[in-house]
Amino acid sequence: MYPLKKGKFASQAHVGIPEGTYEEEHGRKGFYGKSAHLYHAHPPTGWIRFEGKLRPHLFDLNRLAPSDCQDPEGMPMAFLGNDDIRLYVSRRSEPMPFYYRNADGDELLFVHRGKGTVETDFGPLAFEPGDYIVLPRAVTYRVLPETRDNFFLIVQSAGEFNQPDKGLIGQHALYDPGVIVTPEPAPHLDDRGEWEVRIKVEDEISKVVYPFNPIDVVGWKGDLTVWKINMRDIRPIMSHRAHLPPSAHTTFLTAGAVVCSFLPRPREQDPQALRVPFFHRNTDFDEFIFYHDGDFFSKDNIKPGYATLHPRGIHHGPHPKALAGQGKKTQTDEYAVMLDGLNPIHVLPAGEQVEWKEYWTSWMEKK
Repeated sequence: MYPLKKGKFASQAHVGIPEGTYEEEHGRKGFYGKSAHLYHAHPPTGWIRFEGKLRPHLFDLNRLAPSDCQDPEGMPMAFLGNDDIRLYVSRRSEPMPFYYRNADGDELLFVHRGKGTVETDFGPLAFEPGDYIVLPRAVTYRVLPETRDNFFLIVQSAGEFNQPDKGLIGQHALYDPGVIVTPEPAPHLDDRGEWEVRIKVEDEISKVVYPFNPIDVVGWKGDLTVWKINMRDIRPIMSHRAHLPPSAHTTFLTAGAVVCSFLPRPREQDPQALRVPFFHRNTDFDEFIFYHDGDFFSKDNIKPGYATLHPRGIHHGPHPKALAGQGKKTQTDEYAVMLDGLNPIHVLPAGEQVEWKEYWTSWMEKK
């Protein structure tokens, strides 16, 4: 079906936007389904008052203090979630004196700060900033940081984390599968002390104690394992003639969520092309973004360690400062993790404690 066209419009989305208008994408299924482009006389985020739970949220996750920040026996802290996914922050400063097994879901661990090793059933994996580490459900592991100032964003999912179908762009686009790192067995066969394994089911911890180190696997085979990829090895898809939607930067797919990576890339060079993210109101997803590093060009006063949540139904898009300066920068300089949740993502008590409640005012023009 070819799109209908009424009134004043651009022939191509995000290109040649009529002067004096602001383009908004009203889409279904994230950026994968049917869509309409609406051309407004005013920015759709030009509100002056806001009431209700659909206001956009900003969290300073640097202020979260999970118990593992000071106590080796401590655990990560959940700050957002729904029945499909739950988001945690870990600030572990010392090696875990126990092993951990999450039977509630698969985990995606993103390293914001810190270096060290994750010991797993399959073997150890070294970690550094920018690493995504995929930990399948019920894998036994423990984190051994070498640094004290550490920060991990953890996504727990009801389903597995899978790689996206790369379609026409081919298997080596986004990243060559050859950069994926998997562990080699490194069993602790001479460790005869008592070791505790904490197993989480329905958010309750059970403890099992062994008279030997449970990391005693001497070999493994199969298509289920722990693996990792670093952000630096992801090569974003680019177009110098049109701004691409976040779906072009998909890194992982899981039940109820899509995870994308925003990375530095050249800006669009076509003088008619929109050079900032377009206004949109996701009708089927809530949008979460964790800001890892760099200059976040579409938002103002955003710092590393901050996170935003934009609920479905309410517009979001570039701040006025980004709109005004969209023609100046020749390259983006940002590293961020985006998660689109299929079902509403709820702010948990820990998230409320570090939220800037007036974030919605940041789109208002300064007078």
